[in-house]
Amino acid sequence: MSKTVNVAMIGLGFGAEFIPIYQAHPNTNVMAICRRNEAELQKSGEQFGIPKRYSNYDDVLADPEIDFVHINSPIPDHAWMSLKALDAGKHVMCTVPMATTIDECRQIVEKVKETGLKYMMAETVVYSREFLFIKKMFEDGDLGKIQHLAASHPQDMDGWPSYWEEMIPMHYATHVVSPCLGLVNGLAEYVSCFGSGTIRDDIAQKSGNSFAVETCHIKIKDTDLTAHIWRFLYDVARQYRESFDVYGTKKSFEWTLIENEPHVLHTAKKPEPEIPEKIEVPDFAELLPEEIRRFTLPEEIHDAGHLSFVQGGGHGGSHPHLVHEFTSALLEDRDPWPNAVTSANWTCVGICAHESATQGGKIVPLPEFTLGQ
Repeated sequence: MSKTVNVAMIGLGFGAEFIPIYQAHPNTNVMAICRRNEAELQKSGEQFGIPKRYSNYDDVLADPEIDFVHINSPIPDHAWMSLKALDAGKHVMCTVPMATTIDECRQIVEKVKETGLKYMMAETVVYSREFLFIKKMFEDGDLGKIQHLAASHPQDMDGWPSYWEEMIPMHYATHVVSPCLGLVNGLAEYVSCFGSGTIRDDIAQKSGNSFAVETCHIKIKDTDLTAHIWRFLYDVARQYRESFDVYGTKKSFEWTLIENEPHVLHTAKKPEPEIPEKIEVPDFAELLPEEIRRFTLPEEIHDAGHLSFVQGGGHGGSHPHLVHEFTSALLEDRDPWPNAVTSANWTCVGICAHESATQGGKIVPLPEFTLGQ
């Protein structure tokens, strides 16, 4: 492969945020954009100076100049669009989740193995500055032995696109699954999940889920660790939060309870009042090519009013890291992180968790195809 790879951006709401990053990256070129709405397609094309503009996805896949697609379409489109791109010989970066059924995840994993193409689920949390900070502490030995991991993602989805009303909370759980498993480079072996409370009838009928909250324990394969995660989408009073807590023998990291307040680091063996310390997490732009380092900063966000940024805190500066990881994987002919198997494992945790919740917390094993590399 040449030293420059050509991407087609699929979906230009949230997806448009990545265009300036790809355009600034020294090894990528935004060859084409694709959006169903013709007027908005042309508007984006003019704004970013992109010559190839497609309203039909099949036309994108037929373009021989495109090396990979970056899919940012609504969740129901993720699986079929990924599979169709792989069939067309295109590498795939797709926003979360990978799919909403185990069978769809299996098909993608098998298709990647069959074709030898690259697939990466663009999970923002494991490239956020908070995760990179905790990961560095862990790798440097500052945390000691990890004893437990926890994560939460409470979110009120009223006012979001209507397809969210059909979503089961744990089917969009990768933001809490991924940091717990990713930090220790582990895979989920089995889960047990409970549902709690009830949501209003109209949402329950659309989604097929009556639980207000789903809370899950994950057994991490080949370790002595479990992780605890919980999710909700409607009818619970709580400010938005994407948290990740890590408890070690030397130090523990706890996410702030209130958005934009400092996180807390606990240090063992100190006098009781001195154990907790409020900290500011540094940025990790130095890990990136100089040309795209600025995109970790909130002021570089193109549409700062987009709900995913208002509630997600700009996704922790993760976007340029995602772009650079997938680009590097293509140029170096290696698996990106997360690859298809890991992406399937992270996604299937939530699918299996909901299955467990409907059976009163019964232990549900992860599918075999998500457990091998």
